[in-house]
Amino acid sequence: MVNRVVSNLRTKSPDQLKDHLLRLRKEAFNLRFQRANGQIKNFNRIRLVRREIAQVKTIISEKARAMALT
Repeated sequence: MVNRVVSNLRTKSPDQLKDHLLRLRKEAFNLRFQRANGQIKNFNRIRLVRREIAQVKTIISEKARAMALT
């Protein structure tokens, strides 16, 4: 499943990736507040969102590096 998510992210444009990253950061922010208030139901979601943020940032930097080389 992870490979499917990463391959799906690689097909997106850099602008789409930045929008996706912004949405993920907002979700991570909200999850942190939910955890602090004791309202969170799915603790695993925090880890998954952090991982997806890292994947998106990696793909953005790969695309930027590829554009710089050409």
